[in-house]
Amino acid sequence: MILDIETLTPKKVVEELDKYIIGQDDAKRAVAIALRNRWRRQQIEGMLQKEIIPNNIILIGPTGVGKTEIARRLSRLANAPFIKVEASKFTEVGYVGRDVESMVRELMNVAVNQVKSQMMDEVTEQAERNAVERLLDLMLPPKADHEMQQEIEEELTQQQRYQRTRDKMKQMLADGKLNEREVEIKNGNESGHNIEVLSNLNLEMLDINLSEMFSNILPGKHNERSRRMKVPEAIKYLRESEANRLVNKDKVVDRARDLVENNGIIFIDELDKIATDEKHGGIDVSRSGVQRDLLPIVEGSNVPTKYGMIDTAHILFIAAGAFHTAKPSDLIPELQGRFPIRVELNSLTKEDFERILTEPENALTKQYIELFKSEKTKLSFSEDAISEIAYFAALANEKMEDIGARRLHTILNALLDNYMYEMPSKKLKIIVIDAKSVRTKLKPLIESEDLSRFIL
Repeated sequence: MILDIETLTPKKVVEELDKYIIGQDDAKRAVAIALRNRWRRQQIEGMLQKEIIPNNIILIGPTGVGKTEIARRLSRLANAPFIKVEASKFTEVGYVGRDVESMVRELMNVAVNQVKSQMMDEVTEQAERNAVERLLDLMLPPKADHEMQQEIEEELTQQQRYQRTRDKMKQMLADGKLNEREVEIKNGNESGHNIEVLSNLNLEMLDINLSEMFSNILPGKHNERSRRMKVPEAIKYLRESEANRLVNKDKVVDRARDLVENNGIIFIDELDKIATDEKHGGIDVSRSGVQRDLLPIVEGSNVPTKYGMIDTAHILFIAAGAFHTAKPSDLIPELQGRFPIRVELNSLTKEDFERILTEPENALTKQYIELFKSEKTKLSFSEDAISEIAYFAALANEKMEDIGARRLHTILNALLDNYMYEMPSKKLKIIVIDAKSVRTKLKPLIESEDLSRFIL
């Protein structure tokens, strides 16, 4: 659900996040305030607007407690460009691997695709009309000029006859009576797809459209290919072609750049993996190098992309990490200062698991009910079954690694595995999962150290 940014008060943001994420109220409050502060900054006039920088956030907590989901849902609410990156994938400049500036380039690519999709939706009706006219031109080509050089009255008669025929064919097209007919479409360079260059040499920064380059080398008919397709497929192809033509690419880039610079959100996961005590030396030096490379981007700098320079000063950075072995204080002081807000997320309890299984709009139990419904099978969970599933999930996290709500995926898969294999079956029309069936299936797995380690 996308809401108007003016109506996204902190309380409203928390209400929306509550629909998908259980608990973690402090983290929700922090990101809700950060989002609202961006709108507040844009209401300020004058030079002071540029001086107000976002309060970046570090979310501290074990895996599976909702860190990534909070950031992802926040971006969807605000319709903001969003990417998730892992800090451990980056390397210091000079080492083989991804450089930290690539996150900004990826965010800009996401924004361009997002804006282009929105602008194409805006011209859908016009593109549909144009596509129909182009298809009619292919199926009923207009008379050539030299054929029309006749008496004025006869010429008018031919034009009227042609228009009547065209109108009839247009109605037949609308009624679907021509759906089985095939047409031949010549497609040249209308798509204009860019060829992405994936390299450590940052060639994607170069504004080179290789398809355009090759089309200039091989001009004219060599680039035209004919495709035969049925009318519904042709309409779809021509509609996309017209929508691409109607959307102004410069406006797309300008709007995308504005979105990135003022509303962009970058979620940096596993920040604790690059936090280190420099006294240890070795590979840790490279980790602190990544921190130093990350610092100017978080502080605010101009990053070159194939769409031009992007100012990162007002991009919101939300970092996350478990921080089991390292602490936020192990980050270099300058980077610590750029993440002034730190929120600790709590491990999930049995009561949390019960709520996760039933309350969110995308709860796992609801997902499985719909999956079973596709096989004409009615699946239901009793209240005591939900309680038992939550108990075993909490117990498994306690006995093994704490993977948070992700444990529910393995628990439910183990519980429903046989049913999912047997479906569709006439014997499986109604399935009720109760506490007894949960205990029968899961208790042996939990009690056996080896089974629980490899299955749950």
